[in-house]
Amino acid sequence: MTQFDHPDHPDFDVLVEEDVDQEVRPINVPPYHVILFDDDSHTYEYVIEMLMDIFGHSLERAFTMARKVDAAGWVVVDTTTRERAELKRDQIHAYGADWRIETCKGSMSATVEEAA
Repeated sequence: MTQFDHPDHPDFDVLVEEDVDQEVRPINVPPYHVILFDDDSHTYEYVIEMLMDIFGHSLERAFTMARKVDAAGWVVVDTTTRERAELKRDQIHAYGADWRIETCKGSMSATVEEAA
């Protein structure tokens, strides 16, 4: 260790550790799924547009996901960090009603779950 005086405070000594060996360890961040749920209040066009807008999915991928959510009742639309997954879920909830359907009252439903 080296000792030197702080320039603004001559009575203040600072110890500096030299040649520090630090082991770099990767942080294992668990992935999270954003899961979209089906309902009868939104068109395929709405789902496709939303997935393209929020996630940047291609038209083909968004269409495939729209078909899957319609057939299975749910679909994983993204796998990412927890914070980003929660943001994307919130964006789905805030996307708004499908203007193509008069009786549509709001956005689709989604949740975040830790990936197995």
